[in-house]
Amino acid sequence: MRPHRPLSPHRRPRTIVVGVLAAVLALLAATAGTAAAAPPPAKERLKPGTAFMGAGYRLHEGADAREEPPLGALGHTSGVQGIDVSHWQGAINWASVRNSGIQFAWIKATEGTSFKDSRFNTNYVAAYNAGVIRGAYHFARPDVSGGSTQAAYFASNGGAWSRDNLTLPGVLDIEHNPYGAMCYGLSTTQMRAWITDFYNTYKSRTSRDVVIYTTAGWWNTCTGNWTGMYGKSPLWVAHWTSSETPTIPSGFPTWTVWQYTSTGSVGGVSGNVDRNKFNGSRDRLLALANNTP
Repeated sequence: MRPHRPLSPHRRPRTIVVGVLAAVLALLAATAGTAAAAPPPAKERLKPGTAFMGAGYRLHEGADAREEPPLGALGHTSGVQGIDVSHWQGAINWASVRNSGIQFAWIKATEGTSFKDSRFNTNYVAAYNAGVIRGAYHFARPDVSGGSTQAAYFASNGGAWSRDNLTLPGVLDIEHNPYGAMCYGLSTTQMRAWITDFYNTYKSRTSRDVVIYTTAGWWNTCTGNWTGMYGKSPLWVAHWTSSETPTIPSGFPTWTVWQYTSTGSVGGVSGNVDRNKFNGSRDRLLALANNTP
């Protein structure tokens, strides 16, 4: 019988090596879900419930992220900066976001009357705790239910408001339909009525004027250059460009927020993120949040 030889100090039993490898693989599997999941290519249709700010813009106006001006994300980074996010960004380190100079964020809460963003609850609380002035947004589906119905759903599922120095009014994201016909099958008269119903119900529920996110192309076409909201709702315009100013819809005298790129980069967010600029100082941003003059 051969005598037993003690293990070399540089050798480890195979069972230990296998165990360590298994633990590493398990850790990787457990953390894989925290990474951002890239949206599908611009020309692919989304599944209902998965739309995000700019989804329709990207699809219908040919604004594929790869076609954006390369300096678009760099030319407008002065002033009061913000982002908008949904489940597509995965897990977000909001403390790092704030430390990167981001002062505000709008977070997807709802879509239509059947979908609530899977990361809303986590993002909304974490942004607040990090000192980011945050609000919620609703992706409109005028083809599935009325404006009043969707506003009530939004207000009950993340779109509420309180004067706490860190909460912005809710946003109606109304843009090119990423699922079908550009104007959701509504005439300009019907679309104006839908938006009015949403506005009235949201204000009755929250006391706030809803912010309208849209593009010049969609608004001018689907509402017929409507001027009916310019004295009520702040405008958040989407125009991904390196130009010094955005193109705004007819009927709005100016913009309050400008989404200037969908391929921005911010510490704490994995992958691309929409970048936004507020048209004013931080004091004016706080006035918008707190509904003060």
